[in-house]
Amino acid sequence: MEGRYVFKHAVSNLVDVVKENLEQNKLNIDEIDHFLFHQANLRINEKVAEFLKIPKEKIHSNIQKYGNCSAASIPILLDECVKEGKIKRGDKILAAAFGAGFTWGACVIEW
Repeated sequence: MEGRYVFKHAVSNLVDVVKENLEQNKLNIDEIDHFLFHQANLRINEKVAEFLKIPKEKIHSNIQKYGNCSAASIPILLDECVKEGKIKRGDKILAAAFGAGFTWGACVIEW
């Protein structure tokens, strides 16, 4: 795999899918309480947050503890955030992932 190509592709598509998801749900960045990105690469997530101007306190990460857990990374991160009291009833969460086969997707959840 070509690391730089994968990095650029992941950042570009995650930024786009987050914007599309916000638009479809008639929301803006400020209305989202938490952003849970696929935990494959911390630099990718940091660059996505930078492009979208997401405040650091809204971004959660656990890749430093588990590494890339593939499709389980967002559910694991969500569980941790709930157990730690970071996510509360009524919070809006935007989850976005980039994965195998160069696929990507996002969703908004009202907890």
